[in-house]
Amino acid sequence: MSKPLSGKTALVTGSGRGLGRLMAERLADRGANIIIHDREWAAPSQYGEAQDLEAVEKDFKRFGVQTLAVTGNIGDAEAVAAMKKTIDAEMGQVDILVNCAGGDIGAAGGKPVPNNALDIPLEDVQALTNNNLIGTITVCKAFIPPMRDRNSGIVVNIGSVAGQFGVSEGAIYAILKAAVAHYTRCLAKELQEHGVRVNCVSPGPSKTARFQATRTVSPEMMNSNKPSLLRYAEPGEIADAVAFLTSDEAKFINGQVLCVDGGLVNFPS
Repeated sequence: MSKPLSGKTALVTGSGRGLGRLMAERLADRGANIIIHDREWAAPSQYGEAQDLEAVEKDFKRFGVQTLAVTGNIGDAEAVAAMKKTIDAEMGQVDILVNCAGGDIGAAGGKPVPNNALDIPLEDVQALTNNNLIGTITVCKAFIPPMRDRNSGIVVNIGSVAGQFGVSEGAIYAILKAAVAHYTRCLAKELQEHGVRVNCVSPGPSKTARFQATRTVSPEMMNSNKPSLLRYAEPGEIADAVAFLTSDEAKFINGQVLCVDGGLVNFPS
């Protein structure tokens, strides 16, 4: 039986692990061929999610779709161009682009210290900008023009609810995710006449392996079995929103920022 995304090819950046991997799995389950990406080949092993990208790619075989694993720093235009050359040769056109790669990761690889608006080191500001805003723009510049030319394509950028209200800790990351949200709106306007839909999913705190390994979590907020929405998101709940925006059910939704956070953005504590 044909699946809704059969015959389509999706590139999900940052899909070797975490939210990106769940997003890629949702699209593969709907029949899309998948390009799995991470910054480095061994990146999935950092928080124990897989040995490397080869192991992730093998796991995707269960969906019965074509897969390709690629690596590259999205903030480096030459690396993105090299990725695109490989993808063009081995997978052909990209129909669905999900820009998930990013994160609050400074120049040394962990969270910046300090990590507020005034005291954060400038090298961390530059690293965060490359990892989030510049990286998203660079990947869009590489993969969207062919969508525009053929008047067909779907783009989902990943923001954060941190970009929806003021914060002190993690301020630069929040600012950049706010910029990703507005870049989404501007890009959606630019591509509106070409039939290419561009939307943004802004997750709230989500129970990824990295999230749990890099901060003190609330046991009560970890409980997804309670009826309350005062909890962390299951990664699959974020992936479900991405899958929706790539579906025909969302074919007239464009330029929107969908917060998937249990209402956190409306009632920040």
